[in-house]
Amino acid sequence: MIALLLAAGVSLVFSLLLTPLFARTFRRMNLGQFIRADTPTTHVVKRGTPSMGGVVFILAAVVGYFIGNLAGQERPSVAAMLVILMMLGLGLIGFIDDLMKVTRQNSLGLSGPAKIIGSVLVSILFSALALSYRDQNGVSPASAAISLVRDIPALDLVAIFGVGLGTVLAIVWMAFLTTSVSNAVNLTDGLDGLAAGSSIFAIGSYVVIGFWQYNQSCFAPRLDPAVAEQCYVVSNPLDLAVIAAAIVGALIGFLWWNTSPAQIMMGDTGSFGLGGALAALAILSRTELLLILLGGIFVVVTSQVIIQRLYFKATKGKRIWRASPLHHHFEMVGWLEVTIVVRFWLIAALFVASGIFLFYIEWLALLP
Repeated sequence: MIALLLAAGVSLVFSLLLTPLFARTFRRMNLGQFIRADTPTTHVVKRGTPSMGGVVFILAAVVGYFIGNLAGQERPSVAAMLVILMMLGLGLIGFIDDLMKVTRQNSLGLSGPAKIIGSVLVSILFSALALSYRDQNGVSPASAAISLVRDIPALDLVAIFGVGLGTVLAIVWMAFLTTSVSNAVNLTDGLDGLAAGSSIFAIGSYVVIGFWQYNQSCFAPRLDPAVAEQCYVVSNPLDLAVIAAAIVGALIGFLWWNTSPAQIMMGDTGSFGLGGALAALAILSRTELLLILLGGIFVVVTSQVIIQRLYFKATKGKRIWRASPLHHHFEMVGWLEVTIVVRFWLIAALFVASGIFLFYIEWLALLP
């Protein structure tokens, strides 16, 4: 618990105090936001706002995590290090994309296929390590079974297809999940504070889930025999809660400067890094399909973009909404940016509350 609180506190203070310094540095280096011509006209005033702010909160989260563990006299776990690996790996892809945009002063960063290939490579490294390592209890951080609130036996890919093909399919599944989540968070990052605030709710849910799984772990020394059937087989769930808390703390400090009018943007560095962390937390906590609810706001935004594009192509130029992603549609309708952001935050919070409720109800349903 000490490590969790300190990780959150240190990362919050780090990003809160250092974000303005990074913003001034980025501004002096002319690393400003490029505004596309097809975005709402209200975004023109944001041109030149320092970008790549994701560097700040990713660094803050990593520093907060290690200081929290050091102060709590805890050793960093492989599970948490895998979350950091995914966050740093995808954050690097976003950083390269951001750097290309600001140096060229156009929207031509990394191509879509290049981003996908990069995300897949990072996820393959992540999944290979997560499936092969065994902790002190003989449990691997990730499993070859698709999960909802815990592994689903009927969807154990190794049991169905054998070790070889099943492992390959598990890696493919994790790559698909990682790519989908990172792109979903990236699409949601279109208004000041929208992606950061929504991510606080989604990643914050893993603080609750990780702490609950730790208390109900199958390897807890004082596990109540009456609830043994509901215990969780998760590698180092408390440390997953610690890294999640560090990310949340870093995002809260960053959000102070990222709310409208934003003094710094997270850029693809931040959105891809957050997507990677969120996907990793879902995989390692065995809550992959539950992410549909926990990250519900990202699912809604992404679904709207997909539907809009499919309808546009099928009707040769017609649109259902005035713009996509969805938040830009509401801008075109006339909603104020702050109104859109706050209402999307409320929707994100409701999705997260529903996800945690389902997580807890599943545990109650298994009570004898």
